[in-house]
Amino acid sequence: MLWKKYIQDGSFLWFGLVLLIALCIAFLLPVVPEDYWWYVRVGQQTLTTGAIPATDSFTYSIFGQAIYYHSWGASVLFWLLYHWGGLTLTVLLRGLIVAVTYTFVWFTARQTGAGRVGAALVTLLAVLASCNNWSIRPQLLTYPLFAAAIWILYRWQTGRTKTVWALPVLALLWGNLHASFVILLALIAAALVFGSGDRKQLLWVTLAVLLALLVNPRGGHTYEYIVQLLVSPSNQQFSQEWSPPVNQGWQMNLFFLWLLLYPLLAVFSPKKLSALEWCWFTGFGFLALWGLRYGIWFILILTVLTAQMLAPWEEKYWPSSRAENFTLNLALPLLFIASTLAFLPGLREKWWPQAPAVTANTPEAAVTWLEQHPDLPGPLFAEMGMASYLEFALPERPVWIDSRVFPFPTAMWQDYREITTAAWDWQTALDRTGANLLLVSTAEQPKLVTVLDQSTQWCRLYADEVAEVYSRGACSR
Repeated sequence: MLWKKYIQDGSFLWFGLVLLIALCIAFLLPVVPEDYWWYVRVGQQTLTTGAIPATDSFTYSIFGQAIYYHSWGASVLFWLLYHWGGLTLTVLLRGLIVAVTYTFVWFTARQTGAGRVGAALVTLLAVLASCNNWSIRPQLLTYPLFAAAIWILYRWQTGRTKTVWALPVLALLWGNLHASFVILLALIAAALVFGSGDRKQLLWVTLAVLLALLVNPRGGHTYEYIVQLLVSPSNQQFSQEWSPPVNQGWQMNLFFLWLLLYPLLAVFSPKKLSALEWCWFTGFGFLALWGLRYGIWFILILTVLTAQMLAPWEEKYWPSSRAENFTLNLALPLLFIASTLAFLPGLREKWWPQAPAVTANTPEAAVTWLEQHPDLPGPLFAEMGMASYLEFALPERPVWIDSRVFPFPTAMWQDYREITTAAWDWQTALDRTGANLLLVSTAEQPKLVTVLDQSTQWCRLYADEVAEVYSRGACSR
């Protein structure tokens, strides 16, 4: 049994340290509102009505417009977790997703020849470089599916073909969780062309995968949705994650440094990549440089490839010992993993009350205040992240725009940008929204807060460290 071997030689102990760091990060990261709360509401509506919402009911600007929620499965899961255990259970899911994903990646690296230390250290590098992709949103749920698919296709390459039939199951899940299921097709297509396993068998598996991807509420029409996302002007012009990555922030510093050093490693390492590995590297590397949202897939593949290439030097300079304590090597990692539960929201407040469970643009107190003042005249304009929270916590107050990006025309996003940055014509843009009530983020919209405080047309009714509420002509109230 490989697991017994990896425990015996200390590999799992090294990886346990990686899991300790990864789970601490996963449990401590505050929940961002942008692509979480409105998904929770979709899940709630789906279970309440027995049908996936087909039209917009979140906003007053596009109310009644036909809309398609492909990630209905993730939405239902998010609602159930929040309903049963609040953010504690929700963040616990994130930890499980992270643990399973990077365990698959580490295990694949070890099975393909990586050393015990190199596999752990490179996986830790991947954890640090990609943890900015761990927001609680539907894409998060697909990370272990992707990592499992890589492991399965490596096994297929070496003649272990039984597990390849798990790919249609992954496709069935992926196709109802997130529209990125085309990533799975890309992995398999590369293996069909460049892989060294049984291509006839993989071809039959591919047909089963394609059939499994049709098992969703819209069948084959779901591909139309993907095309619409890819060509959407709003996504391309106003969504940061669809833009090419830039070297800002320490995670991106690690990513670009890794990417720059990898060609040198490929040249000097005695271990050479196969044709399939080069295909995955170039294909997913291109995607990672094309759009920020694709970086996580490339990092997971790059982890396996880098760890393999370091193996010859580790074997030469740091060979593994055969005299290891099995019980200690198993108990310590399990203790590491169990200890991280103390960082879960709902538990950590008992010893670390200052650690936030949500980000600063989650207006919990302000929304409670708005709920207590239903007489204030709307409509309501809100910062896009706060709008997502409002759509779940106070659906009686529909918003003008939110973080879904895709459904809203570019003209609306241009107005939103001008309002948020307090451009010279911000008041004209704000008038076009028809809003009489504003929920403004002090962290995300500081310039707007400044001009509103100076304006004679708006009066501040409420303020805290997170949000401020303004009403048009309400100073006499």
